[in-house]
This record gives sequence, structure tokens and C-alpha cells, in this order.
Amino acid sequence: MLHPRARTMLLLAIPAMVIGVAASLMLIVVMKLASVLQHLLWSTLPGALGVSWDSPWWITLVLTLTGLAVGLVIRFSPGHAGPDPATEPLIGVPVASYCLPGLILALVIGLAGGVSLGPEHPIMSVNIALAVVLGARFFPRVSSLEWTILAAAGTIGALFGTPVAAALIFSQTLNGNNDAPLWDRLFAPLLAAAAGALTTSLFFQPHFSLPIPHYQQMRIIDIFSGAVVAAIAIAVGMVAVWCLPRLHALMHRLKHPVLVLSAGGFLLGLLGVIGGPITLFKGLDEMQQLAFSQTLTSSDFMLIAAVKLAALVIASASGFRGGRIFPAVFVAVSLGLMLHAHVDAVPAAITVSCAILGLVLVVTRDGWLSLFMAAVVVPDTTLLPLLCIVMLPAWLLLAGKPMMMVPRKDKL
Repeated sequence: MLHPRARTMLLLAIPAMVIGVAASLMLIVVMKLASVLQHLLWSTLPGALGVSWDSPWWITLVLTLTGLAVGLVIRFSPGHAGPDPATEPLIGVPVASYCLPGLILALVIGLAGGVSLGPEHPIMSVNIALAVVLGARFFPRVSSLEWTILAAAGTIGALFGTPVAAALIFSQTLNGNNDAPLWDRLFAPLLAAAAGALTTSLFFQPHFSLPIPHYQQMRIIDIFSGAVVAAIAIAVGMVAVWCLPRLHALMHRLKHPVLVLSAGGFLLGLLGVIGGPITLFKGLDEMQQLAFSQTLTSSDFMLIAAVKLAALVIASASGFRGGRIFPAVFVAVSLGLMLHAHVDAVPAAITVSCAILGLVLVVTRDGWLSLFMAAVVVPDTTLLPLLCIVMLPAWLLLAGKPMMMVPRKDKL
């Protein structure tokens, strides 16, 4: 009763759902382990020692020791804990399976210790590697590229709690043809993303949306305002793009990963002292604090954005295992709130969403993902036409510009 195309799609349906569930469970386990260790480092230990967890010396000590611990893991792990995320895109080639234990341990320590990176890149690498190895064993006729796509889709669904992001990302990479239309090729990845998103929602729901006042009606002047905000965010992001490879080369002159990461942890500790605890960690929970705060001024938002961006660059340049998307969103939210506080005639919904659009575009160079992040953080359908229009000049500004990555020749 089914067309051969449909049977082909169904062939991968069950493996796709299994991979999506497994990708989500891997994310959940890592986040739970990091949460337990974070509570130990930032609550139990300072309480037992009778010190304040947000005191300058404790922040500096914990982050320095975090760098030391991650450096030791990378130095003595087989495969040296996988590739340096600063030199890799979000979805890369599969890494060797013997790298995975060290990579997971380095990620957990970094997340718990307050490093300004998210879990997305290491989790993606782990899930892709496992899917390729196990897929080749049980389904040898399916190519490693297919397993990579399914694992990436499942991980994206798990990270964002919805398959929409995976659909948008893969719609521009899985080009259809006369024999296999686009939606045929999206069928299995969307199943994996949906399974990952549903599994994640059973344990926790990623909370991206902020309590930003509703945007009433689009006006012509708001399009120009949004374009200016996006251009400012792009300019800020390009500063980080320029700094990352240079700082990466400078820090890796120390040669030994323990020295590099210890120095990076110490610098992150100093930045944490300057910006306060709100500038630590991956930034997802902390951006909620930004939005709910009634006391922060435009100067405070500017300082927080600058410190967090510097922390993102230093953490990436030092070789900490983590992703750049979540902290970049935090920087954009702080930047958007600063611009609104400085010029309150421009609605916060525009300044925050367009800042996210511009900065995520710099970090990922993915238009669909940038639109998605802007839309989920400021969930207002009235903004969608404006964001689509603002995307056009933003994309023109970034055409031909370097990405926020270190060229492989600088990797040590």
C-alpha cells in the first residue's frame, strides 16, 4: 500500500526515534551531573567553609581550579578530549569514540565551574560519534553521513525543546531533487528532533522566552531601528571574531594544555569578579535574571555584555570544551536591554530580538537559527515580519566576513 519512497522513509523511522531519545538522554545526564557538581562548588563547599559563594576570591579560585581540572582531563585523556571547539563548527565530522569519556568529563567540569560556554558543541560531538559507531555496526548499509544528520537533528531538538530549529537548519542543507524531495529527506531528521524534544520535555523544559512587553504594531521607523540594533550587535560580535584567533594563538604559546586552561580559568575568574556572578555559566538561566531585574541601569547592562563577551572569547581561546551559542544569546539580551534603557522610545521587544538576530548570525552564520533564537526569546508573532526584513541588511553586512572560528592552522 505504500510507495517505495514511503517505505524508504519508514526504514529509518525507528532508528531516528531511538537516536533522538538517546541524544536527549545524553544531554539530560550531562546537565544533571553538571548541576550536582555546580551545587557542590557554589553552595555546599562555601557554606561548609563559611565563605560567601559570590565573594571575589571564591569566584577566582573556583574558575582557576576549573581550568586546572579541565586542563588535566584534556592532557591525560585518550585523544586529548576531542577537537578544540574553537576550531570547529556546531556540526562537524565524527570524533573517535575513545575521546568521548574525556570530552564529557571536561564539559561537565566546565559547566559546573562557571565557564561561559554552553553544552551544545560537545554534546553534538558525543551524540554524532555514538550514532556513527553504533549505526555502522547494526545498519552497515546506512552511510555515516545519515547517522551524523540524525544525531545532529536529535541533539538540536533536545537542546531547544522543539524540532522546529532542526527543521529550519536542515532545510538549507538537505537540498531536495527530483528523486528525493526535500520533505522526504527531512522525514527522518524531524523524527529524531521530535523524539529528542519530547524526551527533554519529560525532564525539564528549556526556558528561553523572556517577559518582554508585547510589541503592538509594526511601524516603518521600527524597521530602521531594528536594522540599526542588528548592525550594532554585528559590530560587537565582529570584535569577538577578530579577537578569538589572535587570543587563541597567544594563549597556546604556553604549549601545555594545563597551563593554557589554568591561565584561562584565572582570567575568567577576574572577569567574574568584575561582572559579578550573573556573567558566569552558560547564560540561559542568567538571562532570565537580566530580564526580571528592576535595578540594573544601561551602564550595568553594558558592563555585563562586555564582560560576558570577553569571557566567551577567553573561554573559547583557552580550549574549554563548550559551545558559543548560549552565551552569545546572553550577550545579545544584555546588549538589547542596554539599548532599550538608553533609548526607551525603541521597544525592548525590538532591541532584544534584533540584537539576538545580529549576534547569533555572527556566531553561527545561520540565518534560520538566528531567526529562530530571536523568535523564541521574544515570542511575539508581530515581530516576525520585522525580523525577516531586518535579516536582509544584516546578512549583507556579514557577506564574506570571517566566522567566529579559529583557522585550523592555528590549532595546537
